[in-house]
Amino acid sequence: MPRFAFKIEYDGRPFTGWQRQAETITVQGQIEAALEKLEDGPHTFFGAGRTDTGVHAEGQVGHVDLQKPWQADRLRQAINHHLKPDPIALTAAVEVDGDFHARFGAIERTYRFEIVARRAPIVRDRGFVWHIGHALDVGAMRAGAAHLIGNHDFTTFRSTMCQAQSPIKTLDGLDIDVADYPGGGIKYTFSIVARSFLHNQVRSFIGTLERVGSGAWHPDQVKDALESKDRQACGPVSPPDGLTLVHVRYPNSPFNEKN
Repeated sequence: MPRFAFKIEYDGRPFTGWQRQAETITVQGQIEAALEKLEDGPHTFFGAGRTDTGVHAEGQVGHVDLQKPWQADRLRQAINHHLKPDPIALTAAVEVDGDFHARFGAIERTYRFEIVARRAPIVRDRGFVWHIGHALDVGAMRAGAAHLIGNHDFTTFRSTMCQAQSPIKTLDGLDIDVADYPGGGIKYTFSIVARSFLHNQVRSFIGTLERVGSGAWHPDQVKDALESKDRQACGPVSPPDGLTLVHVRYPNSPFNEKN
């Protein structure tokens, strides 16, 4: 039974997240439905990250076991054909060993979150950035973010519906870049790196840091919130707009990428 791995990108707005659910449209569910048109199922298409409702991906990774000895790129094209008109694209495909697992084999995941500050409405990037009407203090946000780096109990920054067995995670990086936004305004790009994340952890970070950048919080209040281990101490959770899963790293990338 051959196993195939894929890189996947999608616009998360039409979907109630990655994970298959009854009576709702999800990314995993749509890919599995496309596979049903190629081989008798049922099929389980495993993803590296269970992105939430409205969250996007340009570097999601998934795998599936099939019966036929498909040529990988032909299989990719066939699945893409049956995914139309859903905004999902399999951008790479390769046959992998049976011990490869898209979720459990991943050693690092990188998310990007983009905020655009300007008074005018967002048109070109609507749905792909969080639009706010005021500039942010990037120095203050970087100072607040520094408190989150490392191994911590992130109870404050996890959803009450999170199913992870432990709130203890290691955040390897949270960098913030600033650039002019075309057409006027400022774009703040957050790059968040960890082996794994809790439910709503990234959006909880971003919503809290936006409060710091707006001057509503002092950077040290992030440390206080973290140490409280109390969900009520978290800042507002950001909208999913602007959040994208950009890369998943493995000890040996199946796609010949540099690790």
